[in-house]
Amino acid sequence: PGGAGEGQFSGPPPWGPPPQQPQWGGPPSGPPPPNGGKGKWIIGGVIVLLVVALAVTVTILVTRDGSDGNSPTPPGDGQASEFASANDTGPVNIITEDPTCDAWLRIAREYTDVLSVLGWKNRNESIGANAWTPEQRSMYESAKTAMTRAAEQTSSLVRLTPHRAVRELYEQFMAYTARFVDLIPTYTVDDDNYLAVSDATQSSMVNICEAIQFRSAAQVAPLVSAPEPPEDPSRPATTAQSELFLAEANDICPEWDRSAVDFDRAIASWRSTDPRVPATDWTPDQRAVNEAVAPVMERNADKAEQLGRDSNNPVLEDFATLSAQYRRAFVAAIPAYSQNDNFVAEAASDLGRSITFACRAAS
Repeated sequence: PGGAGEGQFSGPPPWGPPPQQPQWGGPPSGPPPPNGGKGKWIIGGVIVLLVVALAVTVTILVTRDGSDGNSPTPPGDGQASEFASANDTGPVNIITEDPTCDAWLRIAREYTDVLSVLGWKNRNESIGANAWTPEQRSMYESAKTAMTRAAEQTSSLVRLTPHRAVRELYEQFMAYTARFVDLIPTYTVDDDNYLAVSDATQSSMVNICEAIQFRSAAQVAPLVSAPEPPEDPSRPATTAQSELFLAEANDICPEWDRSAVDFDRAIASWRSTDPRVPATDWTPDQRAVNEAVAPVMERNADKAEQLGRDSNNPVLEDFATLSAQYRRAFVAAIPAYSQNDNFVAEAASDLGRSITFACRAAS
């Protein structure tokens, strides 16, 4: 069977909440195409399949600022001018280039390699710190070291990216990773929600960078209309340690979670399809499944953006709007779907998951 589904190859997550927890962006991500000569990885809040690619082009965000559609937004108030993204105050949109992708993919690869060696994906996350064996305690301590190192390495990228949304993803990866690390000595299963957000933001950036490298983002970005700019865009953090974007639950969280469950159910048939099969090879039934899911995804995107704007939370709004844009871009890709378009779908899912589990961590 073929199609553009995301959940075909889901498996046990190396970390994060149990896979049965619903996600706004849909089910656990499936892997990218097995061919193409490059290793890749995808790290999700509820499933992980890591893919590495170290050749990424120098980049810039498509912000649709009203000029040529490919320039960063005009200068703002110059706050925190040491940040390349300080003047990016326009709408978030499909990212076709970013100069931090090479470094980010290297950081994520090293981090994941360490956790793989530790056997992190096989841990029983339901066992609290008070019941750890010496071996389990040692694994968590070693993971803590790897997490701390990855977050510290990411800190330099926060200043280098010219894109507000990318900066926010790096900041929240750092913030939620640090929060989970702080909780390790007294770990309980509920603390995994913080790590799920860390994983979702990490995976979002991996898929965004992979969509850049394999040009799926560039191919669909012109097909998606620009969203409205935020009323109050977030500013770079003024302290050394980034803050959680949801330190307490937001009013939109219950409706977000309900919408996530509804969306997951609505795309169940599409999820079961094989993302490796291009549209040129679809059977009539496969084409019907993919065409039927398009309006469902469009409605999901509209709902995500609406809830994000209703949140009065600048980072949540950016993540929700960016998720909606990547979802719309994937819908635009469906008629001529190729396996690299799966990176676009997965970016949408991961961005949504970051909100889902941030809501849960804060509740």
